[in-house]
Amino acid sequence: MVNSNSNINSINQTQMSSETFAKTFISTFLTVFIAELGDKTQIATLLLSAGSGKPILVFIGAATALICTSLIGVILGSWLSQRISDNLLNNLAGFSMLLIGLYLLSDLSLTNLDLVKLL
Repeated sequence: MVNSNSNINSINQTQMSSETFAKTFISTFLTVFIAELGDKTQIATLLLSAGSGKPILVFIGAATALICTSLIGVILGSWLSQRISDNLLNNLAGFSMLLIGLYLLSDLSLTNLDLVKLL
């Protein structure tokens, strides 16, 4: 009887592990895929491919660069998660995004003021 319970527990853990893997993989893929659509990297890759006439080499170079930058993010995120609480990390990330947004808005308003002066 003990053996059958341990088999059931092992099967349940395997199912939970594969569900966690699938959920993490799919959410990560979709987040990065959507974030990268139409950004500067994609436009630069498009221009490099068109200009070089070697789309396969551009793809390999761009894919390698994305893998390396993602690796840096994963390593840094893993390091930070061991030293900072999840709540503090979320608050810092939100505050950083807020600061970036305010900076971009202020830069945009300054640019618009310069354009008004030119007219």
